[in-house]
Amino acid sequence: MSDATITEPDAKTLQSAPEISIVIPVYNEAQNLPLLFERLCAVVDRMGRPCEVVFTDDGSKDNSLEILKGFVTKRPDIIRVVEFDRNYGQHMAVMAGFETARGEIIVTLDADLQNPPEEIPKLVAEIDAGHDVVGSYRRNRQDSVFRTLPSRIVNLVRERITGIKMRDQGCMLRAYRRSIVRIIVESGETSTFIPAMAQFYAERPSEVEVEHAARHAGVSNYNLYKLIRLNFDLMTGFSLVPLQLFTMVGMVVSGASLLLVVYMLLRRLFIGPEAEGIFTLFTILFFLLGVVITGLGIVGEYVGRIYQQIRARARFRIRAIHEKR
Repeated sequence: MSDATITEPDAKTLQSAPEISIVIPVYNEAQNLPLLFERLCAVVDRMGRPCEVVFTDDGSKDNSLEILKGFVTKRPDIIRVVEFDRNYGQHMAVMAGFETARGEIIVTLDADLQNPPEEIPKLVAEIDAGHDVVGSYRRNRQDSVFRTLPSRIVNLVRERITGIKMRDQGCMLRAYRRSIVRIIVESGETSTFIPAMAQFYAERPSEVEVEHAARHAGVSNYNLYKLIRLNFDLMTGFSLVPLQLFTMVGMVVSGASLLLVVYMLLRRLFIGPEAEGIFTLFTILFFLLGVVITGLGIVGEYVGRIYQQIRARARFRIRAIHEKR
């Protein structure tokens, strides 16, 4: 079970602890895992530095977990598998990997092979150069316009609202120093957008360009609702601007409504009551109701986040960790 702490290795463990931990969340990626494992092992062996690969199975419904257990048997020197008792979402799977990882440099990577594992040394080199957080942005992104265009718009809105600068917030290939990961884990937030939190706490952030490929197999686990939900969590988790914007909209609408009331009063005094215009009034009423409902939704979102936080429930539960000791 998550206890919002990150374990520091003792002196004896440090002698054999890896320098680099690669954290990979997995959910129904059975078709991609064999090729990912092959390419990852080649990258790790070429780097020539002590490494570990921490897979988190996020309650997969296919045979992903069995494949991951097989990796532990094939490469017990580098592979560790964290098993969830059910699905908790990609960011919680990464958080579990953070709590389990032992390296000083921690790299996150998706399992769908859209971000090539061969790019990992590029990010590690940036950390070695003195940066504490290294993000990445995709060259020639291999996604449809229905994914790329909204992503650009969201990037722009997010930067304006939160002040957090990330060229490509959707790219999971990122590297962090252990000190940053420790802060993220100890924050204990229930709604966590890891790249944004890392940028928020970073002292010397950096970004590098990486290759991007079409998904090797399967379909994306992010549908339109999840993407909207994720970005709304990001904006409400790092800024009060949505509430402030709604307050300003409410003030403008209230002012306009007051002017309309004055106009209708003067019209009644000087021209007389009107029988027409009923549909115009209905239109104005429906608009004002829409504004009120939107405002209630925004306020409810913040109240819901507070409720989730004060419940202090475990963010996820680890059923087992599969590794060769």
